[in-house]
Amino acid sequence: MPSVAGVLGTDVSLLQSGMGGVAGSELACAVSDAGAAGCAGGYKLAGGALSAMLARLTSGTDRPVGVNLIPEVVGPDELDRQVAQVLDETPDRVHLSFFGMPHDAVFDRVTAAGRHLVVQVGTVEDGVHAAARGAVVVAQGIEAGGHLLGTSRRDDLMGALRARVPDACLVASGGIGSPGEAARALAAGADGVLLGTAFVVAHESRAHARFKSAVTDADETDTVITDVYEIGWPGRRHRVLATAVTADPGQPAKFIGKTLVEGKPYLVPRFSAAVPTEATSGRIEEMALYCGRSCGEISEEVSAADVVAAFARVLAGAEVVNTEEKAEHHVG
Repeated sequence: MPSVAGVLGTDVSLLQSGMGGVAGSELACAVSDAGAAGCAGGYKLAGGALSAMLARLTSGTDRPVGVNLIPEVVGPDELDRQVAQVLDETPDRVHLSFFGMPHDAVFDRVTAAGRHLVVQVGTVEDGVHAAARGAVVVAQGIEAGGHLLGTSRRDDLMGALRARVPDACLVASGGIGSPGEAARALAAGADGVLLGTAFVVAHESRAHARFKSAVTDADETDTVITDVYEIGWPGRRHRVLATAVTADPGQPAKFIGKTLVEGKPYLVPRFSAAVPTEATSGRIEEMALYCGRSCGEISEEVSAADVVAAFARVLAGAEVVNTEEKAEHHVG
């Protein structure tokens, strides 16, 4: 089976989650320069704002790097425009990453352009479909921070997917905060891993300083699965750090802060899905502090390169580990 590094052209079989707001071009470029697959969050960016981000991304690194898009928050027409911009304005070393399933026409368009595809899924059915379309498939378990695409635990989903698509390139996501946990994900059938929470606290992350501190101070018992942060992204449960808002969702949806996105000001209402970034002010402790169960293993702010280096020994040999695992399974 192909390794993630072999498919995407990286040194390490490690992907960084393209977290909207948090994962700017600085983080993505730092991760890619360190030998893994960095990814900038496209979220709802369009037009000039998206072009500005893409320009920073492509000038900031000459390594393979990605742009993450979210089909369900923008709709098919806007997604088509975003995809067109990425394909038109970036070189071939930039892959497209989707959080959730795009339409088949999007798969066809990206593949026809000669770009690599990464698709994050939460169900076996979506994973099988994405693999059949040639994508690197990220299997997200409910241990993950942020919005949840399914209801399965990471290793259960990975095992079920591996049984259905034995030759696909599969990536595990959710609750991975240490090399040891990454090794367990490989043993469950993964070819590599995707990290989100570990990169939230990276120096290059755009997460607000109080957001970073909340993550490093937390353990897995401080996270909850809820659906309260729905303004801007309705209909998805998400794992966040417990806040006064998750404890009392009956509060009024009044404005609790303000932020800047590509230089444009926005007010932040209570229950907004937007994360607090370095450009956000107001009641940070009440905002959506997305955080996975891996936080218990994350205790300090470090550089993106340090995160990659910590996992490189385990993940650089992902293909070898899985080959041995398959042989062992076959013999047994």
